[in-house]
Amino acid sequence: MTVAIRVEGLNKSFGGRRVVKDFAIEVERGRITGFLGPNGSGKTTTLRMLCGLLTPDSGSGEALGYDIIAESAEIKRRTGYMTQRFSLYEDLTIEENLQFSARIRDLDRVRQRVEAALDQLGLTERRRQLAGTLSGGWKQRLALATATLHEPELLLLDEPTAGVDPQARRTFWDEIHRLAADGLTVLVSTHYMDEAERCHDIAYIAYGELLARGTAEEVIRSAGLVTWRGEGPGVDRLSPELLGDPAIELAAPFGLALHVSGRDASALETALEPYRRPPFRWTRTEPGLEDVFIHLMGRVEDNFR
Repeated sequence: MTVAIRVEGLNKSFGGRRVVKDFAIEVERGRITGFLGPNGSGKTTTLRMLCGLLTPDSGSGEALGYDIIAESAEIKRRTGYMTQRFSLYEDLTIEENLQFSARIRDLDRVRQRVEAALDQLGLTERRRQLAGTLSGGWKQRLALATATLHEPELLLLDEPTAGVDPQARRTFWDEIHRLAADGLTVLVSTHYMDEAERCHDIAYIAYGELLARGTAEEVIRSAGLVTWRGEGPGVDRLSPELLGDPAIELAAPFGLALHVSGRDASALETALEPYRRPPFRWTRTEPGLEDVFIHLMGRVEDNFR
């Protein structure tokens, strides 16, 4: 597979605050790469630098074979971008929004492109419905249809399924995987752990720094966490008490259960020993991506401080 994106040393500051710090990444064509991280961690800024919408303060690299600084206009022409907020015209119909998008891009075969987009995303029967009357899931389909109307090589999705029901999210991800199978490279920021696991690989960014990179399994393994699951009445209330022990790096309630993690297996077992009594039950379990997410958040300081 060929490389779609290769950048290094990207930095960006706003108002004296450095929001992206020495960022480097390589992404292969046809891959779906998930960008994870807490709010304000630089995910959107990074995505915009990769597609030429923002110029980095320093750093270099290429996207789709073009320099991200000197040839940003070429990258933008070959990129589809779906913003976090619905940004199409709510007083136009679905069909009119697609036609307008095609014409401002000066695309050929406007009618054929619009018909194909309507059919592919199941929008044909709603083509004359005003965009402003659509539910979140249907707005999402329209936004994706518009972002891919010009047949881009790179697709950037900024938290595309926020506020969308599970069925609509699944339909959306099925379409993303279809596009990737056809060779489209996709970068997507998300807070949903199940969506991160649907990506081919992930990049974890916290407050401007890249902390982890690889498949979900590789990121979990590289964290080196040992995790125990506690069950029983009131076990979820033990979190503040357990976090007072230096061997315990994470104590997070999961419903009525509690996940307790640390990197020193022996010290962790010793720390849990006083709590191995009824009504509590403890079983060793594999850490999940959410465990790692919370663990990594604790390793960096918010750059607003």
